[in-house]
Amino acid sequence: MTQMPELDPARDVVRRAIALNEENALAPLKSWKSSHPGQLAIGHMPIYVPRPLLEAMDCLPVAVFGGGEKEIVRGDSYFQSYICHVPRSTIELGLCGALGDLDGMIFPAICDVIRNLSGMWQILFPHVYTAYLDLPQNFRPEVGGRFYRRELERISRELAGRGATPCSFDSLRRAIRDENERRAALERLSVCRQREPWRVPASEAYLLTRAGSALPAAEHRKLVDDYLGAVARRAGFARDNVRVVLVGAFCEQPPLALIRSLERAGCDIVEDDFQLGFTYLAGAIDEDTADPLDALVRAFLEKGAATASRYIGEEEKGAALVRRVRHAGADGVIFAAASFCDPALLDQPMLEAALERAGVPYTSFKFAENTGQFQVIREQAGAFSDAVRLWEAAP
Repeated sequence: MTQMPELDPARDVVRRAIALNEENALAPLKSWKSSHPGQLAIGHMPIYVPRPLLEAMDCLPVAVFGGGEKEIVRGDSYFQSYICHVPRSTIELGLCGALGDLDGMIFPAICDVIRNLSGMWQILFPHVYTAYLDLPQNFRPEVGGRFYRRELERISRELAGRGATPCSFDSLRRAIRDENERRAALERLSVCRQREPWRVPASEAYLLTRAGSALPAAEHRKLVDDYLGAVARRAGFARDNVRVVLVGAFCEQPPLALIRSLERAGCDIVEDDFQLGFTYLAGAIDEDTADPLDALVRAFLEKGAATASRYIGEEEKGAALVRRVRHAGADGVIFAAASFCDPALLDQPMLEAALERAGVPYTSFKFAENTGQFQVIREQAGAFSDAVRLWEAAP
């Protein structure tokens, strides 16, 4: 008897990723805490923090994304209405006990709103470790590098004082090695999505990446490799979709339904700035060095991605985006910024100007993590897709 092919060999892996993303990507946290008594789980906003430093101290890094669809009741009373949604929903999660398994929170320097959130967190939860991770705006090793190293040393000392395993160079090298392997797997996922977006849709790549939010690096790498092994057997065919780069959602994350709406509108999202906590560095961290803490510092200074939350010095604003478009073979750009996100919305005019100089078409909309005019956005994206195809066909 002829054996019938699997309908979708990646289905089970995608289901595992969905389960790991339930409850704001905190699903694995309780089981980790029960199997690692006495060890610390440290939350951070969903953008770059040096996760290997935390893993080297036997801490579990946990990306905190905000409340998603959760109704905000108490969180709105702590912030004004004309800021992005994520700080209010994060406070809501804290007040309702959803983040009660976290032993600490690290707030990296993203914007003034997150700086204020760190202060509010410290006031509301004084028993929980809270740190504001300031980031250098000077990328000379003897200036910005020295400052950043001191910041990492400070956090390391404070966590050790809270009961974390003191960081050793050997443990940090092991953690960096695990992180490099995870990042290599995510890079393979990115390459596969760019080459065959019909086989690896952006919505699934997003789920697989975000699933690592509360997983050790080694476990996350295995999940991504399982998915890549499965999609290699997935049947599919190329579609005449528009290839787009999506930018602006570097902190507050869009609803998954919004990403799927863009796909249904005929857009293959082949590059994005979702999940910068895992994709921020361009290249591996040096794992064979006498001073692995210095390797973490140099990776941030030399390999950090250009984003709205990173000072770029004398570099031309938008040049990095144009390079990303070219590298991904994209037809255009979609700006998707969270409502009231000052860094993204202030950057956007300069990025648009760079795209216009390079002849790259673009469109834009705003979203909030808990709502979305999906039909309107789908129609706008569909019109953009059709227009790009018409411009390509024009003599």
